[in-house]
Amino acid sequence: MIRFAHIEFLWGLAIIPILIVLFYTVRRWKKNAIAAFGDKHVVKRMMPKVSFYKQGLKFVFFLLAYAALIVGTANPQIGTQMEEVERKGVDLMILLDVSNSMLAEDLVPNRLENAKRAISQLIDHLHNDRLGIVVFAGQAYVQLPITTDYSAAKLFLNTINTNMIPTQGTAIGAAIERGMESFDFKNGMSKAMIIMTDGENHEDNALAAAESARENEVTIHVVGVGSQNGAPIPIYKGGKEVGFHADKAGNTVVSKLNEDMCKELASAGNGVYIRATNTGNGLDIVMDQINKMQKKVYDSKTFKGFEDRFQFFLGFCFIMLVLEFFISNRKNVKLNRLKLFD
Repeated sequence: MIRFAHIEFLWGLAIIPILIVLFYTVRRWKKNAIAAFGDKHVVKRMMPKVSFYKQGLKFVFFLLAYAALIVGTANPQIGTQMEEVERKGVDLMILLDVSNSMLAEDLVPNRLENAKRAISQLIDHLHNDRLGIVVFAGQAYVQLPITTDYSAAKLFLNTINTNMIPTQGTAIGAAIERGMESFDFKNGMSKAMIIMTDGENHEDNALAAAESARENEVTIHVVGVGSQNGAPIPIYKGGKEVGFHADKAGNTVVSKLNEDMCKELASAGNGVYIRATNTGNGLDIVMDQINKMQKKVYDSKTFKGFEDRFQFFLGFCFIMLVLEFFISNRKNVKLNRLKLFD
């Protein structure tokens, strides 16, 4: 298995196309300047020792050296052996509301971003627990199948927005069903869900779904995202706020946290209810409850003994720079004397 210790440095490779464009732009400018100076055959006789071919070769060596330097700085590593690692944890599904009402700004910067930050912090505190993510609005979809890859979880989390599901609503029941389908009930691990929602425009029978989950020994905790006073729902076009959602009468719609429904949902799922605020998201309380659950030992394969391979790329970079340095822009005198076709 190959990985990079500092993968962010690979963004430096994006400069290579720019360097190529600049090189050919300068080269074309030089050709045009020579052409404007006079007949190209006459000009070449005036500069008999200048090698235009070697300029391109030197640039190729420079690009190879630069690419090797960037890859070497990112430090590629190779996993030398596979080991069975014993882990102990629970299965956890996060159900995140992505309906338009989650754009309300009664939480900073808005409900959805506040919830995503809270989930990111939760991921940072997970140890060996398996995690999955379901997003829902009028419909529900599995955004991330259950996994122990927390880096992938954060990557998928960053892509979540309110445009993911065109159908508006709050289909919490469907989200619970998607979460139940994602669990492997044969592994015997304790299971829990965390629903993060404002509970508004609740449509399907979420309480029945929560009770069904409890019967299958899945605990459901609920984090209410929003405030009881509520806030208008902004409308964005081209990344800019252009107004607020209004009803048919033209009045601005104020989205409020449906706290009663959230409490009923947590009670039906035998879990706890916490209301998120600007000073705290309450997930620490939820995680305390999850940590009290019985954790089952499971095995997973992982690579161990990663070895650095940056030295090969830095060595190649050095060789390319040495070759580039010793290649002269002047033609080789001995080779230039050979007139094979004269």
